[in-house]
Amino acid sequence: MIERIIRYSIQHKLVVGLGVLLLIALGVRAMMRLPVDAVPDITNNQVQVITIAPTLATLEVEQFVSYPIEQALSNLPEVHELRSISRFGVSQVTVVFD
Repeated sequence: MIERIIRYSIQHKLVVGLGVLLLIALGVRAMMRLPVDAVPDITNNQVQVITIAPTLATLEVEQFVSYPIEQALSNLPEVHELRSISRFGVSQVTVVFD
């Protein structure tokens, strides 16, 4: 099978050359039609607040750090989602806006 393709390609160089030119032309045409934006669309606007409290346990981080930050950030306009993670000594609060 491969030998037949190779033999045909060697015997019909013009057909192979025209096929390659056609593929190149189609590739250039497809590349020119691709939409390109100067400014990309940012669909998910979010802010992360990471706080380090090395002496606090997980429950204390949640109670004294994460919860007050969540309460303060929940009053912001156009808040879509508010989530937090509390670990030993670290709090991460993420706010996603519309």
